[in-house]
This record gives sequence, C-alpha cells and structure tokens, in this order.
Amino acid sequence: MRLAAVQLNSTADVARNLETAERLVRGAAADGAELIGLPEKWNLLGPPDELRAGAEPLDGPTLTAAASWASELGVAVLAGSITERAGERLHNTSVLFDATGAAVASYRKIHMFDVDVGGVAYRESDAETPGEGIVLAGLEAGGESLELGMTICYDVRFPELYRILAIRGARMFTVPAAFTMPTGSAHWEPLLRARAIENQAFVLAPGQVGPAPPHYESWGHSMIVDPWGRVLAEAPDGEGFVAADLDLDEQERIRSELPSLANRRTDAYLWPEPMEAHR
Repeated sequence: MRLAAVQLNSTADVARNLETAERLVRGAAADGAELIGLPEKWNLLGPPDELRAGAEPLDGPTLTAAASWASELGVAVLAGSITERAGERLHNTSVLFDATGAAVASYRKIHMFDVDVGGVAYRESDAETPGEGIVLAGLEAGGESLELGMTICYDVRFPELYRILAIRGARMFTVPAAFTMPTGSAHWEPLLRARAIENQAFVLAPGQVGPAPPHYESWGHSMIVDPWGRVLAEAPDGEGFVAADLDLDEQERIRSELPSLANRRTDAYLWPEPMEAHR
C-alpha cells in the first residue's frame, strides 16, 4: 500500500485551502498513493471566533468535497480534521473516506490543546468540546486490509491511547496535526517515532506548515514512519506532499521477532487510583 501525507499552510480562506488541498490530493493520487492524509484543520485554521464561524456539519461542503475526490480518484482520503458543528457543540473531527467516497469512520479529538508555549496561550477548549470515543477503522486499499487507529495532533502525547488502539488491532496510526513551531522542533519526530516503535505500527502524520494569523506558526515536517521507527518520508518546508510504500510483511516479521505487544504482562500492571496529576 502506498501512502501520502499532504502538507498545507491553511488560513481563514476556505476556498483557497480547498483548492490547494484538491490539487495536492490529485497529485498524490497520480503518484500512486492509495491512502492520502490531509492535516488538522485543513479547510480552516485560525483563532476561535473564525473556527466557530466556519464550523460545518459532517455533511457540509468541506467533507462533501473530500468524499468526491476519493470517489473520483479511487483512493482513500483521511480528511485530516475540521471544526465540526454538531448541534450546539463544536468538535475537532477527523473523517476517513474509502475509495468509493463512503465515510468509513469519524473521530473526535479527545485531548484538547490547552497549553502555554512559546509565549502564546492556546485554549482549544474555548471553541471545542473533546470527544469521548476511541476509534479503530477498517480500510480496504490497494488490495490490502488494514486497521487504522485514528488520532489528532496533541493526542500523540498520550501513549495510553495508542496502546489501546494497538491492542485492539491497529497496524497504523493517523496523526493529522498543526504542531506549533516550538513544540514541533523539539518533540514532533521523537513522539511519532516513539508511538511507532512501542506499538510496532506505521504512522501517517500530515501536518500544517508556516504562519496562520493571528499568532499561529506550524512546524510542518509531515511524516510517514514505519514500525521500526524509521522515517520513510518527511516533507520539506512549504506546501506539498510526500509518499512512501508500506511493507506489511516486514511489520509482521517485526512483531513476530520482537514480540513486545505479545510480551506485555497485564497481570503485573496495576492502574493507579484516579488522582490529580503532579505539575
């Protein structure tokens, strides 16, 4: 199976964002990609008031466009994430479409990015409500059947989410992101490789790159990582896409020869009683 990660510099100009995304999806499909990932907030990236104003339902124009690209090109499309309007609530939601344009699964981001970094306060929960469900999606692409664990950006800092997905059968994780410049330069690659290595899974991580008003600066460096932790592809600065071929037989070999998932000692693990985390 051939994967592609699309890297965008999305802003508040939705028409421009969709036009650029479509061009790059078509380019990746022409390059042979059978699963193409778009980044977090690929249709609209901006401050909370613009996200609220531009929020769409799952059957809105943005995801309708992504579904049409999938069906026309005969490829699976991970529609990164959009700000979803669900009644009175907003969610940061990722949707996976198969090669017929059918929605296979949707995932609402569980972990809200409420942090202070690089002199900027980010409060994702000011606009959006966290999701509650862990999502494992089955996908047929390129003649292969694959279980995908769906996550978004800040989720990558919570390894328990990825371990649960791996135990449930995930062979790949999707991590559409808009990592900040300060955190991305220090943590993006180590976190992606760690999630790949500890779960012996592929990682598809399409990201945002460059400035987005009023104070966002995204790291980029979209990546595809294999179960040994090797970076198969990494995007340079700027908009574009990178692609790589997955060796699923090698993944089976790695999991057989170094069976860390099978060697877990669940009888020895005691989950701590609920308590406040130390700061």
